[in-house]
Amino acid sequence: MAVLQKIRQRSLLLILVIGFCLLAFVVGDLVQGGGFNRTPSDVGSVNGNEISFDDFRVKVDNVEKSGQGLTSAQAVNRVWEQEVTVSLLNTEFEKLGLRVGEDHIIEVLKQSQDIGQNPSFLNEAGVFDIAKFKEYFRTNPEQAQMINARKRDAELNAKFQIYSSLVKSGVYTTNAEAKLKYEMEANKVNFDFVSVAYSTIKDSEVKISDAEIVDFMKKNEKKYKAEETRDIEFVVIEDKASTEDQDEVKKELTQTLSGKVVYNKETQKNDTLPGFRSASNIADFVNSNSDIPYDSSFVAKSSLPAEFAEQLYNLPQGEVFGPYLYNGYYAVSKSLGRQAGINAKASHILLAYKGAMRANPSVTRTKEEAQAKANELLAQVQANPSSFMMLAMTNSDDSSKQQGGDLGFFSKGQMTPKFNDFVFGNPIGKIGLVETEFGFHIINVTDKQDGIRLATIARKIDASESTTDKVYTKAVKFEMEAADKDFAAVAKENGVTVTPSVKVQAMDESFGPIQNQRQIVKWAFEKKTNVGDVKRYEVPNVGHVIVKLKKVNEEGLMAIDQARLSIEPKLKNKKKAELIKAKMKGSSLADIAKASGSTVQNAADLTVENAVLPGAGFEQKVVGTAFSLAANKVSAPIEGNSGVYVIQTKSVTKAPAITDYKPYVAKLSGQSASAPGRVIGALKADAEIEDNRQLFY
Repeated sequence: MAVLQKIRQRSLLLILVIGFCLLAFVVGDLVQGGGFNRTPSDVGSVNGNEISFDDFRVKVDNVEKSGQGLTSAQAVNRVWEQEVTVSLLNTEFEKLGLRVGEDHIIEVLKQSQDIGQNPSFLNEAGVFDIAKFKEYFRTNPEQAQMINARKRDAELNAKFQIYSSLVKSGVYTTNAEAKLKYEMEANKVNFDFVSVAYSTIKDSEVKISDAEIVDFMKKNEKKYKAEETRDIEFVVIEDKASTEDQDEVKKELTQTLSGKVVYNKETQKNDTLPGFRSASNIADFVNSNSDIPYDSSFVAKSSLPAEFAEQLYNLPQGEVFGPYLYNGYYAVSKSLGRQAGINAKASHILLAYKGAMRANPSVTRTKEEAQAKANELLAQVQANPSSFMMLAMTNSDDSSKQQGGDLGFFSKGQMTPKFNDFVFGNPIGKIGLVETEFGFHIINVTDKQDGIRLATIARKIDASESTTDKVYTKAVKFEMEAADKDFAAVAKENGVTVTPSVKVQAMDESFGPIQNQRQIVKWAFEKKTNVGDVKRYEVPNVGHVIVKLKKVNEEGLMAIDQARLSIEPKLKNKKKAELIKAKMKGSSLADIAKASGSTVQNAADLTVENAVLPGAGFEQKVVGTAFSLAANKVSAPIEGNSGVYVIQTKSVTKAPAITDYKPYVAKLSGQSASAPGRVIGALKADAEIEDNRQLFY
């Protein structure tokens, strides 16, 4: 009763405590996941237009199932690029008020062979029939959803065709531009110049600070913009077979060579089982004892393991060679005999004709003309076999003409039957004419290879359970020690090498030599992962990868150490230019050359388009200045690509006036033909794109 009394007295306090705990729990839940920091429900957005994760996931699944061999991350990246592009284009289409009718959509659909050439949609004349097309989907409603999705894609495609046409129409070349192009190619200038190369000043004489690098990047922010990245360093502790494991496999393999005695429970007697040397059914024996099934084919010497090819190829029938180590296996091989001419080498000259299989559309000769030409070439080759290569290069309609008709080695059945029969049915040196579905072939049999049949028992050298346990223990120990100690020092103690840090982006799936490890990259970008954190991952066929997050590079300007490689030479040349200008004093080129330790040189008949200075390279800025400079006037120092120049124009020769600039209009129009293809990149550059993919994948 005393206890109950105390509870009643303190009930208010108890209620307050429970209420406080519940409030803390709710607030914690809001902060952690359900409220203030809730995971976005969209995979991203483009200019405020959200990309639904549910729709995105379905499209990724479809790409993964499409049989293109893409990894999950590759499928995600492909769909993302498509979604961003579609969103940007749809916005442009809406701005322009683009609309397409059913006829236009049908025309786009017809471009797909499964629709435009589908027998279900063709009339008696083999022409696409819109009525049959509509009737098919009216009577097959289960297919309606599929065709509706295709129509949506076709509508987008149709709009893009119109959009591309509009862009192309908006990009045109005027006569004024064509005239300028003509003059840049034809106007010529002669001038004298003094040049001092930047390389005359040592790089060590000019220093570039980090602040100067940053300032340069800020002035060119778009060019040096960087995505958010992480620097990861790692070690690999390989889970591979030990020397003891290799020895054990070799021992077991050796034991298969000789017979063994086993107890037969049924007869209650000992049976003597034959070994590899004396087994009567070789195929069954190999399949029962090998990790690689029996192969009855004959193989050429060139196809045998290079290190042991000589021993294996010359192995007498019935003899055994091995054990030998090859490609992660221990193997023993038994010769089952040889066969002559398993592979052959030949050259040919193909004379195709119009209508022959795979004939190039440019081939117009008739079958009779092709045969007559083939007989003519055959007579030439038989009279002078050494002319075969040249005749093939100048007459053959096959791509092998570039190799003088040489087809290399091939096996029986690899070529079309008549070609195959001629080559394998005739000796080396035989030349003849064969007709196939591709045309007429003049064939020269140039070589043959004999083959050997080997029965091989191969055992994969895998790490034993004991070895795997030791590797696991070593990796776990490394992970624990590296969490508190210097990563490199722990690696040195364990006899492993730290791979220099690699930079990864949020949606990468591989880093360095470690492929398809999306989980590791994702860990590096998790909010709870801090610089210095260490984690171990088991990677199939590799072993244990212990990674350390070395650095977080936020979105913004490129990292200084990375940008320095491209920016520092530019800034150094800028400083070198000031030092060189200080030396280039004088009222004449001769004085300037003497003051700067250089010489006066001459440039003749240069154009703005062909602005290559003798001994200096392409210097368009220098040549452009020469055109604008008054005759015999000495210019101010000009900062060029490879040095500083002072010039004195001697003469300018104007190109003769022309009335027709169409060739130059065509040149410039060709350069602008790719404008529609550059639109997407331009739209992306100006778009506000929010990418949340790393939160879902």
